[in-house]
Amino acid sequence: MPDSRTTPPAPPLQDRERSYASRELAGRMWRDYLRARAPRLALGFLLMILEGATLAAMARLVQPAFDRMFAGRDMAAVWQIAALLFGLFLVRAATSLLSRAILTRVALETSTAMQTDLLSHLLTLDGRFYQSNPPGALIERVQGDTIAVQGVWATVITGLGRDLVSVVALAAVAFSIDPYWTLAAFVGIPLLIVPSRMIQRYVRAKVNQVRSQSGRRATRLDEVFHGIAAVKLNGIEDLQRERFRAVVDRIVNAEVKAEVSRGAMPALIDIIGGIGIVLVLVVGAHQIMEGGRTVGEFMAFFTAIGLTFQPLRRLGALAGTWQTAAASLARIYAILDTPPSIVSPPGAPMPDRTRTDIEFRDVRLSFGGLPALNGLSFRAAAGRTTAIVGPSGAGKSTVFNLLTRLIDADSGEVLLGGRPVGTLDLAGLRAMFSVVSQESALFDESIRENILLGRRDVPAGALEAALEAAHLTEVLAGLPGGLDAPAGPRGSALSGGQRQRVAIARALVRNAPVLLLDEATSALDAAAEAAVTDALQRLSAGRTTLVIAHRLATVRRADHILVLDRGRLVEEGTHDQLLARDGLYAGLCRLQFTD
Repeated sequence: MPDSRTTPPAPPLQDRERSYASRELAGRMWRDYLRARAPRLALGFLLMILEGATLAAMARLVQPAFDRMFAGRDMAAVWQIAALLFGLFLVRAATSLLSRAILTRVALETSTAMQTDLLSHLLTLDGRFYQSNPPGALIERVQGDTIAVQGVWATVITGLGRDLVSVVALAAVAFSIDPYWTLAAFVGIPLLIVPSRMIQRYVRAKVNQVRSQSGRRATRLDEVFHGIAAVKLNGIEDLQRERFRAVVDRIVNAEVKAEVSRGAMPALIDIIGGIGIVLVLVVGAHQIMEGGRTVGEFMAFFTAIGLTFQPLRRLGALAGTWQTAAASLARIYAILDTPPSIVSPPGAPMPDRTRTDIEFRDVRLSFGGLPALNGLSFRAAAGRTTAIVGPSGAGKSTVFNLLTRLIDADSGEVLLGGRPVGTLDLAGLRAMFSVVSQESALFDESIRENILLGRRDVPAGALEAALEAAHLTEVLAGLPGGLDAPAGPRGSALSGGQRQRVAIARALVRNAPVLLLDEATSALDAAAEAAVTDALQRLSAGRTTLVIAHRLATVRRADHILVLDRGRLVEEGTHDQLLARDGLYAGLCRLQFTD
């Protein structure tokens, strides 16, 4: 299995997007998503063939209509031809409606499956991936790229089924009437081969620009909406508006160029078709005047050729449509081909919930060439509270990320219960921890769902006890709906203290043996901090607890304090021992407690 310490980093997503050939993308799309829907695709294809064939049949009826009805004044033929024409229109209407329903369902099912697969895969990727790929860009890939692909197979089936059959059948009708007229009508078609290839490459390049800029647009909106308070307080509405306008202007420019390029093929077909029609008119008119051909034959041929160019134009546009989808497919598969670097080893054992001592041995970690931890070693005893303090950038939060394997170390060992965390079952490892942080992650669901997180095995008594211990009961009493009240997007319907209490109740229900507290009270007022601190003390009782805190008043009662600086352990001991040493910890205390 891949491991971040031994597996070389994957190439950037943009490089892998460009490496995909259209044939490879089409093959993977078929294997991954369309083969299971092959029977319905085949039925849609058959219906499209029938719809396309009706055009040729209509064109073929033109000759008897002119020669028997108008020239021959045969009234019996009028009813026969009228009945046949009406039957053809009925068949065309039925096949069009049924094929549209079938192909629309296939397209929607395919895009939904792609979205689900993308999200499932993204959830397996580690923190380093998310540091280099912002949420807005990933949202655009899950939504925008899959939607761009959504209708392509319906379009391809329509083109290959209805339009290609229509062109071939109409050309056959025209050829059966006069092969020389047919050659004259299509004389310029080979001239489209080179321009077609050039247009396809240009379209794909422009569509890549559009998709990339769409990701930047989504990222910009994500930042604006999540930072709306900072935008308003700093008066930078105009700045954000102009930055957004610059992004969307680039999208508009690239999209216009792509659309013009997509329209170039139908336009060229119109020009070539016009040349062919003129040649047929000149040659055909001369033969009719000499009596070599009937008016009915000429009108049937002219109708067949006239009907040919509309599906031919759609087939010409199909190349541009495919390039649009191919650009998005390449971006989708670039994500799906990104291997997760943090996985469970084969046959990995579950952690022992009774052994919760934590140890770091000479752990080193860098981000972008900058060291975050530089040979960090320490031990946190089981069942005790260990505080981690130090200046900003000392590596405190990185300790939590390594312990829970959100990231892996470059070297050294991180152990839980005497076992390296990289050798344990990943899901089992993370089940060992409850985390309460300064920014409690709440979802736009009810408070009940935010506490239970999908669990249905929590007894009502255990939930009530958790609510009471987290000082959440009195909060719920004042909310319409109580426990079923909505938390709002990112918990926006609740205050900071209320969000912290929900997170504590969640941790109590989780009942994990190790508790990680990351600045859990730093953003609260005095009253809320007192309530939350009491709830945290109840939560940490009997558990191995690691506490990150900038406010040193909150760690005085810790059993052991670790002082980090620049990714190293520089001091450790109790509060009183560290004050007596008059080192970094004592200096930090003087800064915070001196009036």
